Amino acid sequence: MASLTYVVRRLALAAPLLLGMSLLVFGLMRVIPGDPAVVVLGYKATPESIRAMRETFHLDEPLPTQYARWLGGILHGDFGIDYRQNEPIGRMIVDRLPVTIELTLLAALAAALIGVPLGLLAGSRRGGAADRASLALGLLGISLPDFWLGIMLILVLSLAAGVLPSSGFVPFAEAPLENLWYLALPTLTLASSRAAALGRLTRAAVLDVVHRPFVQFARAKGLSEGAILVRHVLPNAAIPIVTVIGLQVGYMLGGAIVVETIFTLPGLGRMTLDAVLERNYPVVQSGLLVVGAMFMTVNLVTDVLYGLIDPRLRRR
Repeated sequence: MASLTYVVRRLALAAPLLLGMSLLVFGLMRVIPGDPAVVVLGYKATPESIRAMRETFHLDEPLPTQYARWLGGILHGDFGIDYRQNEPIGRMIVDRLPVTIELTLLAALAAALIGVPLGLLAGSRRGGAADRASLALGLLGISLPDFWLGIMLILVLSLAAGVLPSSGFVPFAEAPLENLWYLALPTLTLASSRAAALGRLTRAAVLDVVHRPFVQFARAKGLSEGAILVRHVLPNAAIPIVTVIGLQVGYMLGGAIVVETIFTLPGLGRMTLDAVLERNYPVVQSGLLVVGAMFMTVNLVTDVLYGLIDPRLRRR
């Protein structure tokens, strides 16, 4: 298992990374043309009202002072106030984050359930029809962008066939089945390209393991191919698979911005994108900082899982 020292070292490294990310996001938002006060109040607003709003939200202060004020609030648990709705951003994040987390976890689960079996099947039958079909599907899945696939799924499965809803959301705690029904298309959209990439990587990992001596020995003992794949091949090919799944969970947090916008889900990604269009600086900064912290947490958990999967890493 990964040592406690390693975990502490990774956590200590996360602090400067998050600080650098906060500086980058803060600077990029100020580069985007447009005055937040004008965007919120409208172009017909009087100069006095614009000046009053800028003073209220400290937009008239120097940029270093604005950054220090925002970062100081973050360290004290205060994410600031939404310019448009005058609502605490911390509460907005708490309300919307569960939607993004649920969508990401469902997509990661779907990608694993689709990609790993396909990769196992293709790797165990190299050159066969299953292998060629898996490679073709993988290439197709990787090539399709999320926004195009989401729109096509809405046109085909929702508008044409009427099988699944194209929008809407119900919290899981209120109606679990209805919640999963509404998230079916967004999950499929977000999971498709990741399942394709995971299937190709699983195939490569299986091909690297399937001809090793211990697999030949298992065949000599008379074990079935299914048992060999599950008991011997998959555990020894799991390290790169777990690595990619962990990274994909982080990337899905970013991809959720597009998917939530297409399917009008009330998640953190859609909130952040709307805030970018409104030049709502603190909402964008806080939303992206939370996503960055979650991405780093996922990577840390993935590294710790290495020790649970590979006994050789437990002695390091």
